[in-house]
Amino acid sequence: MNVLFGLVSAMVVGATPILLAAIGGTFTFYAGIFNIAMEGMMLVGAFCAVLGSFFLHSWFLGILCAVAGALVMAGIFILFAVKLHTDEFLTGIALNLFAVGLTTFLLRDIFHVKGAFTDAGIRAIPAVKLPLISGIPYLGSLLSGYNLIIYVAVLVTVLSAFVIFRTRFGLRLRGAGYNAACLSSSGVPASTIRIWSLIICAVCCGLAGAYLSLGYVRLFAENMSAGRGWISLAAVILVSGNPWGIGVISLLFGFFDGLTVFLQGGRIPTQFTAMIPYVATLVSLYLYSVRKKRRQA
Repeated sequence: MNVLFGLVSAMVVGATPILLAAIGGTFTFYAGIFNIAMEGMMLVGAFCAVLGSFFLHSWFLGILCAVAGALVMAGIFILFAVKLHTDEFLTGIALNLFAVGLTTFLLRDIFHVKGAFTDAGIRAIPAVKLPLISGIPYLGSLLSGYNLIIYVAVLVTVLSAFVIFRTRFGLRLRGAGYNAACLSSSGVPASTIRIWSLIICAVCCGLAGAYLSLGYVRLFAENMSAGRGWISLAAVILVSGNPWGIGVISLLFGFFDGLTVFLQGGRIPTQFTAMIPYVATLVSLYLYSVRKKRRQA
C-alpha cells in the first residue's frame, strides 16, 4: 500500500509542470500559434524563481519573478512572431536556445557555480494540507499534503476549460485560430487575441518553472526543464487542446516519471530509467500519427 501511495504521489508530482505548461500551450493552440517556446519560458521561469527566492527571501516573490521572466520571453516572441510576422517555429527555436545560454551564463555570473546552484537561503514553495480531507484515512494521504502549485495546477485546468469553451474570450480565442480574417472583420483584431494567449501561456509556464526549482526540488540546474516544454507541446497536439485530455496525458507522463524513481533502486542503469518518460511520449505521438492517418484514409 505504501508503494502504491508513493507511486501515485510521484505521478502527481511529475505531471504538474507538464500540465501547467500544456494548459498554457492550449491557449496558443486555439489562437493558431505553434508555440514551441514553452521550453524556454519554463527554463527562464525556473531560474528567475530561484533568483527571486534567494535574494528576496520569499517563495511568493520567487513565483512572481518566475512569471515575470516567462513574460519577458513571451514579449520577445510577441515582438517577432506576432508584430514582425517572423516564422513561429524558428522564433521558438531561437528563444529556447537563448534561454539555455542565458540561464547558464547568469548561473555562473551571479552565483559563481557550474552545473547547479543550491543553498539553504532558497525558500521552497510550501506543501498544503487540506483541512477536511487530510484527516480521512487513505484518502487524505492521496489528496492532501502536496505542494501548493499542484493545487493551483488543478484549479488552472478547470478554469481554462471554462474560459475556452464557456466565455466570450474563449470564442474569440478559437476564432483567432479557425478564421483570423473573419474575427478581425468583426472588430476584434486577431493579433490582440494571440498576444493575450501568449501572455496566459507565459504565466502558466512561469508557474511550471517555479514549481520545478522551488517545489519539485529546491535548486536550479542547467537545462533543468529537460524537454518538459516539448512534452507539453506533444500533449497539446495529442488531444487537440482539450484541457481534460491534457490532464490525462500529463498524469501518464507523471506515472512514467515516477516509475523511474522506483526503478532506480534496482540494478537497471539510471540512464535507461531516465529515458522511460520520453520514450513513452514518442510512442504516444507515433500512435497518434497512425490513428490520424487511418482517419484521413
